[in-house]
Amino acid sequence: MSKECQHLGDISRLKGPKLSQSVHREECTQCFDNQDHPLGIDVCLTCFNGGCLGSERHHARTHFEKSGHPFALNVRRKLKPSANRSEDEEPPAKMKKLAIVEDREEDKYEWITTLKCWSCEPQNGRELPEASSTPYAQSLIKEVMTSLSSARQSEVKAWEEEIEACEHTVLLEQYETGAIQASGLAHCAKCDLKENLWLCLTCGSLGCGRQQFGGIGGNGHGLQHYEETGHPVSVKLGTITPEGNADIYCYTCNDAKVDPDLARHLRTFGINVETQTKTEKSMTELQIEHNLKFDFSLTDESGKALEPVFGPGLTGLSNLGNSCYMASVVQALFSLDPFRQRYYPTAVQHWATCTEPLPANCVECQMAKLADGLLSGRYSHPRPTNPVSPNPSEPKSTNPLAHESPTPVFQEGVRPSGFKALIGKDHAEFSTMRQQDAEEFLGHLLTVLRRQAKRAGVPEAEQPAEVFAFGMEQRLQCAECKKVRYRVDEVDSVSVPIPATEERKDEEGKTVWKEVHLTECLGNVMSPEGLEYTCPACQKKVLATKQSRFATFPQVLVVHARKFQLVNWVPSKLDVPVILPSSDTLQLDQYLGRGLQPGEEQLPDESTGTSNQPQFNEAAMAQLEAMGFPAIRCQKALLATGNSDAEAAMEWLFGHMEDPDIDAPLQPATSSASGPGPSAEQIGMLAEMGFTQAQAKKALRETGGNAERAIEWLFSHPDDTGEEVPPTSDASESASTSKRVPGTSQLPAKYGLKAFISHKGPSVHSGHYVAHIRYPAYSSGVAANESDPDEGWVLFNDEKVVKADRESVRALKQLAYLYIFEKL
Repeated sequence: MSKECQHLGDISRLKGPKLSQSVHREECTQCFDNQDHPLGIDVCLTCFNGGCLGSERHHARTHFEKSGHPFALNVRRKLKPSANRSEDEEPPAKMKKLAIVEDREEDKYEWITTLKCWSCEPQNGRELPEASSTPYAQSLIKEVMTSLSSARQSEVKAWEEEIEACEHTVLLEQYETGAIQASGLAHCAKCDLKENLWLCLTCGSLGCGRQQFGGIGGNGHGLQHYEETGHPVSVKLGTITPEGNADIYCYTCNDAKVDPDLARHLRTFGINVETQTKTEKSMTELQIEHNLKFDFSLTDESGKALEPVFGPGLTGLSNLGNSCYMASVVQALFSLDPFRQRYYPTAVQHWATCTEPLPANCVECQMAKLADGLLSGRYSHPRPTNPVSPNPSEPKSTNPLAHESPTPVFQEGVRPSGFKALIGKDHAEFSTMRQQDAEEFLGHLLTVLRRQAKRAGVPEAEQPAEVFAFGMEQRLQCAECKKVRYRVDEVDSVSVPIPATEERKDEEGKTVWKEVHLTECLGNVMSPEGLEYTCPACQKKVLATKQSRFATFPQVLVVHARKFQLVNWVPSKLDVPVILPSSDTLQLDQYLGRGLQPGEEQLPDESTGTSNQPQFNEAAMAQLEAMGFPAIRCQKALLATGNSDAEAAMEWLFGHMEDPDIDAPLQPATSSASGPGPSAEQIGMLAEMGFTQAQAKKALRETGGNAERAIEWLFSHPDDTGEEVPPTSDASESASTSKRVPGTSQLPAKYGLKAFISHKGPSVHSGHYVAHIRYPAYSSGVAANESDPDEGWVLFNDEKVVKADRESVRALKQLAYLYIFEKL
């Protein structure tokens, strides 16, 4: 019989998790082994890290060796025998709001928990079943098991759709017009519709709503009533409940709202909420039903189901809720060799040497976890009929054609909840569960990876994010004096406007757009364009010519197809078909810039003036103002995007239109020679992120003292040391010659399509994203035919990974939002 644990007395010193602490009891923080594994997960009772116990990785042991934390709670989960619902059992409750609906896992599973001491047995931890039964240990175990798990903690607040009151619902004025007709008799004041009726809370007029998801009819007479009268707030009849809840819409705010005094407002028109019965689906219910059905087809042209594929590099990512934008970008990144080589072979070494106390807080750990999950093949297997996952350490078939069931069985996919929580932390948009723009997320992720690499001292040449970086040359020439100015901006993608020309209307009245060629769109971006410009040499407003060229070419070229137009300052996406060259290749040699040429005379430098405001890119300012943006917004956009070109600034503007300070005046930037400098607190905050004080001071000066924009500026100017350059005549030349521009100017510049991300929906902030990736035969068994660019593609639709049929590839390629090309 083994000796009694000598450390039992220390258990009373352990404290349960605080509300702010993440408890990683569902999954290992360094790989995707979870509580359904036969060995379970060891939850550290000191820091609540989750570690696996598999023979290959054994991250629980690694955690003990690095931390010395002695006690852990082993958590295993298994399916209850009664989990399968019988036929006469009541169906689960319907979803009634756009929020997480708990599945009541306690009804399906049972958990087995055991206290362990790692100090007694450093190899696998010694189980202490006798200690688990003591009152203090039982209380501690209960706290751990009932606390909000890390996965839920990162999702719950973000999932709930927040609908608030507005000034129009709070300060609502009503007319005493009497009671409206009883339910069943009421109809729209301007047509005979008796459903989808909206009651004006000002005058009691009934108007039908607009057509809604699910085929709900409507002629928009409620909206017409608002346009005629200006009465702002309406309530949807049929959604009123005895508790006083209902669909409220404010036409002035153009959004769903809450009426805190709804019962009294309805009483004006003879409606007693306590007697109401909900008879129609709410807007949220309709939206949820619509989103659940909103998917890309997983069948070929003949209706046959597409074939699931499995194996290394073919692992799906479970949808965490509107996370398809992230999944598609991540799948595309890990199809690239630089990302595979950077994070997969080195994963084990990093896990062993990482100095971050909690792997969940380490970007490198989470990238390595993703690489292992997606590329190892350990988690790429058909979803079992039993909901409990099989032992992931058992060997799995890597034959992508192994599953031949007539009804496809997809994989469960791995849940990147830890990665999403860390990458989106403190970001106003990516920390939520709302749908986001895939192109914006790619840019944000590359920024986070560069920030991490800078902290870790990783040379730029070894950073996988640098495969996207290149220089874009901007040439400006005055039409009168013929003098020129060159600048090179560091960017990660080419944003290509896609012209929209209506070709016809289809049978349903939807617009069919005329197709355009990607090469023509690229040519338009690189073509000269005229603009008004105040020439510093001529000292007056003149016409000038601006032209973009590649200063260098990246290893991986991302082409962003900008398919939207502004409708009331809101970007709406248009599905304009984009035709790629027949071989899916781009030849860009003709677009290489040459810099200052013999005989060209430079425009004088304007940066030596006495103004204490930042100097703005004149050409970009002129373009943005010509589009109708106010000057102050243009300036802020340029500051936030490194004073780059108009396209980057315009993208920033679309994402910050609702910023409360968007129209606030710029703070005067102070110089080192006069006026107070940035505060020590601001400088210290940036210094903690790994920047020098000189860099922090300069970034704050360049961005008017705005710390958030200073961070963006710093990562847009990674080579700027922040040191003051003496104002000599050749200072700008010496700076430009010493600065390394990423990418290469070596020709030929030929690129082949590796992946593309498609989007279905009216806006890049709604709808659904998927990724198509072309795999060589050795990695997936999906043979890539070099002579046929529509063969050899794999479709990644969240957790569903299938062999794509050539017809859908051809169609979706034309409607792609991001194209990812590799240099050949």
